[in-house]
This record gives sequence, C-alpha cells and structure tokens, in this order.
Amino acid sequence: MSFVESAPASPAGRSATAEVQRSETELRPAAVRSSARLPVTTLVIGLAVTLALALVSHSQYTRNEKRLLKLRVRDAGALVTASVPSVETPLASAAELADATNGNIAKFKALVAPLATGAPRQFASISLWKLSALNAGPVAVVGSPPKLAASPSAAATFLARTARTPVLNVTGLLGAPDPRLGYAYATPGAASGYVVYAESPLPASRRSKLQSNSAFANLDYAIYLGPGQRPSQLLVTNLSRFPLPSPAVAETLGFGDNALTVAMSSRVPLAGSLPQRLPWIIAVLGVLLSIAAAVMTLRLTQRRRDAELLAGDLEVTASENRRLYAEQRGIAQTLQHALLPEALPQIPGMEASAHYAAGERGVDIGGDWYDVLELGDSRLLLVVGDVSGRGLRAATTMASLRYAIRAYAAQNDPPEQILTKISHLVDVVDSGQLATVMCAVVDVDAHLITVTSAGHLPPLLISGGQGRYVETEIGVPIGVERGSSYTSTTISAPAGATFVAYTDGLVELRGETLDQGLARLREVATRGDHDLPELLRTLVSEMPRGSSEDDTAIVGVRWTS
Repeated sequence: MSFVESAPASPAGRSATAEVQRSETELRPAAVRSSARLPVTTLVIGLAVTLALALVSHSQYTRNEKRLLKLRVRDAGALVTASVPSVETPLASAAELADATNGNIAKFKALVAPLATGAPRQFASISLWKLSALNAGPVAVVGSPPKLAASPSAAATFLARTARTPVLNVTGLLGAPDPRLGYAYATPGAASGYVVYAESPLPASRRSKLQSNSAFANLDYAIYLGPGQRPSQLLVTNLSRFPLPSPAVAETLGFGDNALTVAMSSRVPLAGSLPQRLPWIIAVLGVLLSIAAAVMTLRLTQRRRDAELLAGDLEVTASENRRLYAEQRGIAQTLQHALLPEALPQIPGMEASAHYAAGERGVDIGGDWYDVLELGDSRLLLVVGDVSGRGLRAATTMASLRYAIRAYAAQNDPPEQILTKISHLVDVVDSGQLATVMCAVVDVDAHLITVTSAGHLPPLLISGGQGRYVETEIGVPIGVERGSSYTSTTISAPAGATFVAYTDGLVELRGETLDQGLARLREVATRGDHDLPELLRTLVSEMPRGSSEDDTAIVGVRWTS
C-alpha cells in the first residue's frame, strides 16, 4: 500500500505530455502502415507455402495412383493374354486334324462341335476353309454362319494372311447388330492347306459388368482391338460415357498377331482415402495457420508500435518515475522512523544507541522496531521486535505492540508478564500475522541483564574483544498462542560490556544457514574498537545482506563505568 498521493502535474510535465501526444498523432499513419505490412507479408508467405505443399501432396497422390493403377492394368492385361492359349489350342488341334484327314468334314465337326454347340459354348461359329478355294467359302461350319463369310474378298485376304503367319490371327467384326471377334489358325507347312476359323460374340452395346467380388470391381475399364483407344475398335467396357475419369492408365498388349489396348481408371483411391484428402487437409490447416500467424504478427507489431510511441518520452518518464520512487521511499522511511523513538534515554554509567535500515523492497513500511525505556533505579527496558509482513497492517500491529509494552512497563510488570499480556493482542489465525519480541531489563549499577524472548534471535554480549550469545529459554512468538508463559534468564555483564539486540534482517542471507549468519555477526562485532553508534552502523554496513528485502533494527547499550 502506498502512503503517497500523486502530485499535480507541473507545467513542464504537461508540456512534455502534449508534445508526446502530438508526436504520437503525427507518427500514427506511418506506424499503422508499417504495422500492417508485416502481417500481410506473413499471410502471403503462409498461403504460398500452403499452396506449394498442397500441390506437392496432390502431385504425389496422383503419381501413386497412376503407379498403382498401372499395376492393376498389367494384372488385367495378364488375364487377357492368358486367354490366347485357350483359343489357339483347340483351333490348332482342329487344323492339324483337317490336314491329317485331308479335310474330313465329319471328323472335323465331331472335334469342334462341343466348342460351338455346347453349354456354355466357347465360340458362336467354327468353320473350316480350304486355302486353295477361299473365295468358295467354308467347306464346313459348326454353329452359326461365320460373319466373315459375308465379305468373301475380306475373308480371302485375312485367311490367306493366316496361312503365312504361324500364330493365332485375330480380326474384329465390330459392326452392328452382331459384333464378333474372329480367330484363324493354319498349321505351318501343312501340305493339304486348311485353315480353321472361329468367331466369339461380343455384347451388342459393348457393355460388360464385373462381379462385385472381382479384384477389378472398383475399376472402370475399356478394351480396344489394336493399339490406341479408337472408339470404332472398342470391344468391351463397363462405362456408359467416355472418356475414362482421370487419372486413367492404358497399356497395349500382344494378342495373337494383333494387339489389345487395356485402359483403366479407379472409382476409389487405390492408396486409401487419407492421401486423397491430404491436399485439402493441408490447404485448410495452412490457411488457418497463416491467418493465425498474421493475426499474431499484427498484435505483436501493434504492441511494438505502442511501445515505440511510449518510448518517445522515455527519458522524461524515467526521470519522473525515479523522482516519484524516491519521494515515496522517503515518505515510507519518514513514517517508519515516526513509529520509532526519537531519542533514547541516557542514564549515568550507561550509553544507549540504535540504528534502523530499510530493506530493498522500496516504498512499503515494515514491522521491525526497537525501544528503550527508563524504568527507574538505574534500570532500562530494551525491546526489539519484528512483525511478519510489510505495509500498513504490519506497521499498525507493530505500533500497537510497542505502545502496549510501554503501558505494561509503566505498571512495573516484569518482561515475562509483559509478553504474556501482549500475546492476547495478536492472533495469527485471524490476522495472518505474528511477531517475535525480545525484552531485556538492564540493571546499570548491578551490571545485570535479564532477557526474555518470544521466538526472537539471541542477543550478543561483547566484552574484552570477545562476543557470546545470551542463552535463554525461547518462548513461542506473539500471536501463536494466547496467554503463553515466558521465562527470563539473568546474566552478569563485565565493566565496559556492550549488549546488542537486533532483528533477523541483519543475519539472514538467502542460501546459507542462520548459524552462519550469527557466526559472521559475532566476528564483525568483535573486530576493531568502535564507539557504540559506530559499532551499530558498522554491523549494518559490513554484514552481507545480499538482495535482502527485510528491514533491520538494531539497538545496543554499553556500560561506561
């Protein structure tokens, strides 16, 4: 809590404030443009990176799909080319039979009848042709009449070429309404010269469906006769509209003396749904992250702009802050000293002195205090106390304890009764505060010291260049238990002895034990020969307090006789 009210601004301060406001007004348009440029740049870069990543992901997905689809096309092509032997073998057998029997029609029909008339039949028509009389038509037919026979010149040309080619010859009879695929085979080097010709029917609409459990059920396909994908050479497909959906892959395979072109595309992602959706996921997340980065950059640049505008009058502001800090610290120290005794009693044969040092926290007053009271009969009551915490509450508690001790001392109460009575004034449960207090009755003439402690650190007795801590029974701190009882310890003091009491701010140092601090205090106190006020100042200045935020109160008495 601060005890300093803000002073009205001086004319110079108002002038400086007005100048800062004018400078801020002049700089605001440029600052706004500057603060907007970086967020826009961040957004553009983020979107560009997002687009690049999305395109790379899509390209990778497309390449993988084409690679997997090409493997499926090859599998399908292998199945198609594997059917060549099933066509060529029965035709070759029939051709060899015809050559061996010199064209025996009965034996020929008996051999091929199951292929063209059985159920299911492999061919719609099988016929036997004599190479020397191709224009005369077939010499034997099993099944339906061959469609090739409707064009004698075309038939003669195709079958004559078959005699010169020692492989299965394939031709397409794809005209409506009865499209067929023709196969011809002639035994190489046969003397009699016969050729066997067969035709397989094709769907009139070229439409064919794969079974749902087929390995190619999720694929769209089209098979063409010959190289290329000419609509006039389409054999079968499962599509009603062309072209095949992208991505599509086609491959041309050998089929007898001809070729088949197999084209396929997939209705489902072959690599899975995640690679297909990944470009969109990257795009959405990238846009969101780019916007978030731009917004964050905008906020940071705005804060930087505000800081730069506020820093325009930094020197004046810092000077004003230092002045206010010094003023508040001075007021806090003034209040602190106002709660301490202005002067200490001086009686014959005894010198008393005290010193107070504020901690480094700054503007809050603390709860450390000291007091020296004259009791009469050459006796003094020396009191040192420390209330936990800082601020107004600690100062109020400290003041109430100090004046209560003065009141009880005026009633001639001994120290142990004084501490018992003030234990009713503070309750750590109610206020969250407690206090350590040490009372010492000094009998100047008898050279006796009676010490009573409520949780306080032991006082130091210095004599003849040696120092020792007064060992006494330490009671509970004030505020822990109401009506606590305390015990006093009386020691004798040699002539010229010095008795010093202090608060914990003098000996406590972060990172070391209390015993180390007490040992260092004894070593500093017995080093050299100082008068009493100088000794107390030396103890405060030479004890390493580090970055201690605690106040220090120290009081001492010295026999002068």
